[in-house]
Amino acid sequence: MEPVRIDGSQGEGGGQILRTAISLAAVLGRPVEVTGIRARRENPGLRPSHLASVKVVGDLFGAEVENLRVGAEWVRFAPSRFAGGRYKIDIGTAGSIPLTLMTVIPAVSLSGNGLEIEVTGGTDVKTSPTIDYLRYVVAEAYRSAGIKFSIEVQRRGYYPKGGGVAKAVIEPCKKPAAVELLNGRAVAPRITSICSQLPKHVAERQISSALLALEKGGVKCTNYSASFETAASPGTSILVYSASDFGGPYAGGDSVGEVGKRAEQVGQEAASRYLLSTLAGATVDPFLSDMMVLPLCVAKGVSRYRTSKITEHLCTNLGVARQMTGCKYEINQVSESEHIVTIEGA
Repeated sequence: MEPVRIDGSQGEGGGQILRTAISLAAVLGRPVEVTGIRARRENPGLRPSHLASVKVVGDLFGAEVENLRVGAEWVRFAPSRFAGGRYKIDIGTAGSIPLTLMTVIPAVSLSGNGLEIEVTGGTDVKTSPTIDYLRYVVAEAYRSAGIKFSIEVQRRGYYPKGGGVAKAVIEPCKKPAAVELLNGRAVAPRITSICSQLPKHVAERQISSALLALEKGGVKCTNYSASFETAASPGTSILVYSASDFGGPYAGGDSVGEVGKRAEQVGQEAASRYLLSTLAGATVDPFLSDMMVLPLCVAKGVSRYRTSKITEHLCTNLGVARQMTGCKYEINQVSESEHIVTIEGA
């Protein structure tokens, strides 16, 4: 079978193009060739975290993988049968555990399989959703489409050492469901703030500043928690989120601490990201918006959801999904901060 050829430099040109293509190749049982991987980025080619994602899915699906090495500008991936069982991988340093799981979870579940996987790396790192965002926002949104998974954080991992450990249990989804997420009910926000190898007041200050920012936006929050968790190196993260049992909203704003960044800034940043969706009446936040593409592009029927902002990540992911599956989509702008995404699954 001829591979589907995907240009990895299209659109936003990031590693998500590769991850989406690999996940869908596993689900569809179709070979794929991705070229121009991260061609316009400062460090072009395959990075260790991307390599880990491809390796995991390749191992799980008995794939024949060509040119899988750091710096590779192209990769060819031809899946076979799902191996199953349990799986462990160490990404190395602070490679993103959430981004690795977001490649594995849909690939495994949407192919009708289950898996227990343990991943070592970074749980809360820059340019990646935090592990709590996956646990509390993505998990609920995916559940509405029929994908069920749970994540247990055994140890936090921050830049630069990483060393975090997360265990995920993924359940099979034989028939992904189309979703209608246009009119979610009002759901009060929650806040979870984490710090490791730092005084607990850092996590508490993050919460205080997030609460203040929410209040200025006209949103009250009475459900919040500060936790001190083990890690190999110091670090913090915070998540402000609303997630309903069904029908939306599924909205979150997270932020990760770093050297020289005050706790107050971390909390305010997460709250601002959350408010971007909530004040616009969105049912799906802009970050989740592109993550929903993968399950919905293979769901039977037409899905619709309301989001506050159209990102280049979303547009690129939609384009890759169409190339891989033949799905159809459209984006309608209702107002400056209101957009409706429609996906007709293949």
